[in-house]
Amino acid sequence: MSDIKLKHGLWVLVADGEKALFLRNRGDTRFPDLQVVQEMEQENPATREQGSDRPGRYNDGPSVHRSAVQDTDWHRIGKERFADDIAERLYGLAHRGAFEEIVLIAPPQVLGEMRRKLHKEVGGRVQAEIPKTLTNHTIFEIESLLQAA
Repeated sequence: MSDIKLKHGLWVLVADGEKALFLRNRGDTRFPDLQVVQEMEQENPATREQGSDRPGRYNDGPSVHRSAVQDTDWHRIGKERFADDIAERLYGLAHRGAFEEIVLIAPPQVLGEMRRKLHKEVGGRVQAEIPKTLTNHTIFEIESLLQAA
């Protein structure tokens, strides 16, 4: 984690596989005041609630042996799609000039997925990345973590 400058106007994205908070610092480095600008949420139930019935089967050629096809991990696919949606939203905001710098906070897997999808116009504005899950933390806790970073 590099030295994070919580200057006025800095944006912070706090995301996981189902929820994203877009925050803007209305304060400054000494007294950050993160305000929610936008919220995104995705319904992403567990795979067992999304999947079909039994996994499909196929014949292994002339023998009597049959193999099962691995079931699709719908929950993981949902998280990847959500990372796409976040990257798309960030591109729109950056393109309109909504933010100059942003800090991305998400679990490592989601962060990696977002990084792959980010447009270079957004990538150039990322000041820091923090691989943590903070979507269930209060704004105050997020401010404290950022100040400590």
